[in-house]
Amino acid sequence: MKQSTLLTDIIHHGDCHDILPTLPDECVDLIVTSPPYADRRKHTYGGVAPEEYVEWFLPISAELKRVLKPEGSFILNIKERVIDGERGTYVMELVIEMRKQGWLWVEEYCWHKKNSYPGKWPNRFRDSWEHCFHFTKQKNFKMYQEAVMVPMGEWAEKRLKKLTKNDIVRDESRSQSGFGKRVANWIGREKVYPTNVLHLATEVSNKKHSAVFPVELPMWFIKLFTQEGDVVLDPFMGSGTTARAAEKLKRHYIGIEIKEEYVNLANAILEPQRMLLEEKAESYSGKRRKK
Repeated sequence: MKQSTLLTDIIHHGDCHDILPTLPDECVDLIVTSPPYADRRKHTYGGVAPEEYVEWFLPISAELKRVLKPEGSFILNIKERVIDGERGTYVMELVIEMRKQGWLWVEEYCWHKKNSYPGKWPNRFRDSWEHCFHFTKQKNFKMYQEAVMVPMGEWAEKRLKKLTKNDIVRDESRSQSGFGKRVANWIGREKVYPTNVLHLATEVSNKKHSAVFPVELPMWFIKLFTQEGDVVLDPFMGSGTTARAAEKLKRHYIGIEIKEEYVNLANAILEPQRMLLEEKAESYSGKRRKK
């Protein structure tokens, strides 16, 4: 039976296969998660074989589709592993099956790990990036691009000083692709829209969890796809990174985590952050009253 009311700002201890069905329909604005990768973290989560991964995940994605609001987004951080010297195909297979499930695959963001650990392999180089797949339920979804704009950059100083005649009109692509640009649009602007490559270091401060993405990763997507007061779900919460990001940005969160020790760890990290945010809010209110 689904809950009649939605409980937020809580991390549920249990399996997301069991907890997700208890959530109401269309109750969350954004889902950001990084599920256990195939055959990884066996000591932590037991591991899922590559050939079983799609079958294991599809019931989860079906529930995620049910609880997501029509205008919401789902960000899936995942990376295929190497099996017998060859890249596995289960991630590609999962994307295809999720599309059959009714998801729209809108975009793929690349998380570039700036501090990936050095190594040497006989037939490839070290992994230094991961997929962040963007799925939605419909073509029209919430997206606040201005929230993630970045500084113009040094290139603009010289490039915008001397404009050619092609720079002040829409310069169509020579390949007839329909794409074009008008360089003059950026005169006088301080910020531009970012690319779909996110350059972020991996998490190094949390040593008690076997796989932690940096808090800046969910924060970026939370800024892009939600507003204050919206609800963010992470069905594989781990040590609470997504919850920390949501709380910092004044969003509500719902977490699910199967390992009790990680639930306790997440709550231990969240409590001091929550107290600090409350103190800042009280201080700000006091200053406003004095005025």
